[in-house]
Amino acid sequence: MGILVASVLLTFALTRIIQAPRLTLEVTLPGFYFAYPLTLGTAMTLLASIVTASGMNWLSHEHPFLREKSTIEHLLLPTLTTFVVGGPLGIVPDGGVWWINFALSGLLLSGVFLAEYITIDPMAQGYGIARAGLTALAFALFLILATALRFSGARMFLLIPILFLAAGLISLRILYLDGVNRWDFPWAAGIGLVCAQVGAGLHYWPLIPVQFGLVVTGWLYSLTMLSVNLNTGNMPLRRASVGPLVILGVSIAAAVLIR
Repeated sequence: MGILVASVLLTFALTRIIQAPRLTLEVTLPGFYFAYPLTLGTAMTLLASIVTASGMNWLSHEHPFLREKSTIEHLLLPTLTTFVVGGPLGIVPDGGVWWINFALSGLLLSGVFLAEYITIDPMAQGYGIARAGLTALAFALFLILATALRFSGARMFLLIPILFLAAGLISLRILYLDGVNRWDFPWAAGIGLVCAQVGAGLHYWPLIPVQFGLVVTGWLYSLTMLSVNLNTGNMPLRRASVGPLVILGVSIAAAVLIR
């Protein structure tokens, strides 16, 4: 695990050492202009995500309980974690703040690797703590991602697919962790679609980044909780909706009051 974390952090550190020209991908169509800047930081973040996925796959195969099981479910959150922490490391200026973010990224990656390794065996002593930690981390990562997208001023054609993929993958992993033990693609696709639509609707509202992140994350949390209640709790719809509606209301109220 130490080798894996060091490899990912080294990839981020090289971004500060290597200087490369900035390229812009441009597509011009009638009534439409697409421009996306391609930087070394973007490429290195993608490379670090690939290193994370392959490294976690290697680490999972070292677990004696894995046997012939698939490792796909254990790759989602580590890869997403690397992708999310790479954004702040790419925009924070050099200095003490960057080193603090660098150290926190290492601790965060170590924690998610260790938790995913523990959850391979449902009978492991720390399985409950690891599962709860991964669930909390998943929602925190989505909040950071949504806030960072708003802060960076990402255009809607980038905002919608990123929110859709991130929300779908996070809900997919959480549903697998919370006792379903199967890929619930319909619920994950529906949750991702709703979060993307909410993000698109709020795109032109005069919201600060934290407000935007809280509202979109509230929808992700409440819809994922609703899915868990219906699939594993065997609750009627009215009762299963109470908790998610409370969470959604709290997130919206917090976004209103935070201004």
